Amino acid sequence: MAEFRLPPNSRIDKQAGKTWPAPAGAKNVRTFRVYRFDPNDAGNPRVDSYTLDMDHCGPMVLDALLKIKNEVDATLSLRRSCREGICGSCAMNINGVNTLACTRTCDEFGTGDIRIYPLPHMAVVKDLVTDLTHFYAQYAAVKPWLQSRTPAPPDRERLQSKADQEKIDRPSACILCACCSTSCPSYWWNSDRYLGPAALLAAYRWIVDSRDEATGERLDALEDPFRLYRCHTIMNCTEACPKDLNPAKAIAEIKKLMVERQH
Repeated sequence: MAEFRLPPNSRIDKQAGKTWPAPAGAKNVRTFRVYRFDPNDAGNPRVDSYTLDMDHCGPMVLDALLKIKNEVDATLSLRRSCREGICGSCAMNINGVNTLACTRTCDEFGTGDIRIYPLPHMAVVKDLVTDLTHFYAQYAAVKPWLQSRTPAPPDRERLQSKADQEKIDRPSACILCACCSTSCPSYWWNSDRYLGPAALLAAYRWIVDSRDEATGERLDALEDPFRLYRCHTIMNCTEACPKDLNPAKAIAEIKKLMVERQH
């Protein structure tokens, strides 16, 4: 599993975090240790502890975080939206694993404290919110849209066979949560030049789309020692993907296409 690494703009020192005890009379309690960082606060970063009454809390980790924000500490910042594993907003590092807080139950993490941190090796905006500007720019760099020189048929959509559609079905399910890229050591150390698993999975999705007519240009754009080949097949990306996709396989397929077109 992808272990947590500190975001590059922060550190955890010995400064004690704040502690919120469980409500009086609570019997089924669970402690959540949450990373806190506020750029306007000199007393951070720190890890705050919140002990909740789980008899009055939903089962998911996101339920616990929203209970903390709504009922205990309104200063906590996090992203969330769909609560169904579709939008990718609530991606974070929970007990050392990059995952979605909305799809993981508290019980999945045993009976001890649950440690919640932002996605690793990304600049932290506040608390569990990371800066995804560069990540989205890399996604945009692979031109994730259909490129076709042939005019579309006037009376129907651009059709493809069922077999061709199945090639792009799973890669199209990526929700851009960034769990894969932020679990990749190659991305940690070379994110300025290496596109990372998420962007390369998107590139693969369009490279193998039978309706796209820019395959050569797409492969040319990836022909670089860093953009594609900095992948060392560590497989953290596939392990971390909450949608059970396989970015590592997609990257390997792109490399195979690079070789095939040279022969």
